[in-house]
This record gives sequence, C-alpha cells and structure tokens, in this order.
Amino acid sequence: MTSYKNDDELFAAIREKLFTAVVGDILDVMGYRHQFLPPHIKPLRDDMVVLGRAMTVLEADYFEPEPSQGNGPFSHQGFGLMFHALDDLKPNEVYVCAGASPNYAVWGELMSTRAIHLKANGAICDGYCRDSEGILKLNFPTFSHGTYAQDQGPRGKVIDYRVPIEIGKIRINPGDLMFGDRDGVLVIPQAAEEEAIARAFEKTSTENKVRLAIEGGMSTVEAYERFGVM
Repeated sequence: MTSYKNDDELFAAIREKLFTAVVGDILDVMGYRHQFLPPHIKPLRDDMVVLGRAMTVLEADYFEPEPSQGNGPFSHQGFGLMFHALDDLKPNEVYVCAGASPNYAVWGELMSTRAIHLKANGAICDGYCRDSEGILKLNFPTFSHGTYAQDQGPRGKVIDYRVPIEIGKIRINPGDLMFGDRDGVLVIPQAAEEEAIARAFEKTSTENKVRLAIEGGMSTVEAYERFGVM
C-alpha cells in the first residue's frame, strides 16, 4: 500500500511515475470499469496534467436575463453560487463542474487567477472554457469540451457545490481523486484510491521490464506470458 504522509507527497509521486492509462487498467481489474470521463473532455493544451481532490460544482441552465423574474432561491443572484464555490476551493483541490448544457463557458481566466491564488490544482468542466489565451499564459490545468466565448452570466448558474455530481453517468463525490492527462480524465473513488495507486506503481515497474525485454528482441507473446502485462 502507499505510504505517503500527505497529498503533496502522493501527488508528487503520481506525477513522476504514473499516467492515466495505467491507473485506469488497475481500476478495471479491481472492478471499477467506468471511471474515465467522456473523451471529449480534453486539456486546453496537450501537456497539461490535472491531479487533485474533486471540489464538485453543480450547474443549471437559466433562461431569463439577469435578474431573473423567477421564484427560486438563485433567481435574483447572478451566477448563483459560482463565486461562493470558487472562493471555497482549498489547496490541492480541482474545480469539477457539471449539469449545464454546452451552450456557454463555465470557466475562464479570472476564475483561474482566483484558483491559483487559493492553490487549487486545476479545473475540469463538463462544458466549455473561455479566455483561453489568458488561461494558457497562467498555465492553469484546464480540461473541458474546448473553447467557446459565450458567457454563462445570463444563461446559467451554480446551484450547489460539494455535492455528488455525474459526468457521462460517472459519479464524482467530493474528495474523489481526479487525474487527467492528454489521454483522458480519470475519477479514482476514495474507497479504491490507496489500493489502485499502489498497484499502479507496481504495474508501471513491471511495464518497464516488459519494454526492456521487447527492445531486446522478446516477442510480445513471450513477454505477456512471462510478465502478465502489456
């Protein structure tokens, strides 16, 4: 099992040695076979990696211009609880939002600036981001459907945060470990986290042996029979 004092140590080791594919393979073996978010959720830049605890954010569409004439608790509150959710980010957390239709951006440069100040580790959006040039300059790990400048302001609100959400029918609970790179975004449930990460480190070590064996001329059939991974 892993033996790290805190998330800082754990995350440093993951960033150095692991990638999403190897952790996903381990989760498959453990019976967690639907943990990758849909493949259209991609990094704003290919070399971005996101790793941290999920700070979940629930969005909803609103169809009245601000302020709304509705009777709901957020009808007269621009952006709903978005600023409250953003300000509640803790170090090593990732802002993970879902629930809105893909008709507007749910993340941008100023949000990234605030998140960096709070020492958050990234943003994962089931929707679009905007101000992409500014986010790239900040080098803030941002994963989304892509870029689209249309504003959330008159179209959507955050209605809750630190609650369970779903993206692509994959449940994300507050505190789950989020791990994303250019090949996908993985949700690692807290109940499986320690075992999955420990086994992923072991698998990576074995895969290195397989690579060296194949480079030395061993067939893939023999390598798989000998090492049990490919």
